[in-house]
Amino acid sequence: MPSSLFVRALVVLLACLGGAGPVAAQEPATAHQGFGPDMAPRVAACTACHGREGQATRTGYFPRIAGKPAGYLYEQLRSFRDGRRTQPAMQHLLSNLSDAYLREMAAYFAAQQHPYPAPPPSDLSAELLARGRALVLEGDAARGLPACASCHGAALTGVEPGVPGLLGLPRLYIASQLGAWLTGERRALAPDCMAEVGRQLNATDIQAVAGWLALQPMPADARAVAAHPLPRPCSASTAGALP
Repeated sequence: MPSSLFVRALVVLLACLGGAGPVAAQEPATAHQGFGPDMAPRVAACTACHGREGQATRTGYFPRIAGKPAGYLYEQLRSFRDGRRTQPAMQHLLSNLSDAYLREMAAYFAAQQHPYPAPPPSDLSAELLARGRALVLEGDAARGLPACASCHGAALTGVEPGVPGLLGLPRLYIASQLGAWLTGERRALAPDCMAEVGRQLNATDIQAVAGWLALQPMPADARAVAAHPLPRPCSASTAGALP
């Protein structure tokens, strides 16, 4: 994380812990989707990087967390807190929070359903984008690579309770996370499906997949689907999905 954003997140966190008024002024304490008026100030440190109500910012890196499945968000919060995912600001913010608190945070952001902005234009070649499309929707049987859609849903909007959608994320972020699976920097609870997939990707695969996904518009119904219609290619844990 850029140092200025790290400092900003810490400042917001300290203000929240101290009950300072300015945070409430920046993030109005209003009830959202059945949550009490205290929730917005409690998650203000998250929104410093992830945007108001988790809708993401224009930095081009931090992912949108609004509307992601609650089970997925909870497992990611636990992974940061417990060291399976490494990011200094996230680990600092979550280090002393209980499972119950993390569940509340996850449920709050999962309940935030907001329109998505149009995807940015791409500077990648048509050939590279076609390769990305093929890997996402069809996989590569010769290399033992399952299609992203086989786990993340045919519409790529995710599957309840723990598989996130892949659309509406910055290209840089998608590429960095795929790279983290490839290098082993990112880990998940066993069975770690994404680690198996990541080890088979190369730099061109990652660029192609990230570029194609970032270019796709969000469907009218952006919610995660209730269940997979077919068996998934591997039994991934809820901590093992991409974003």
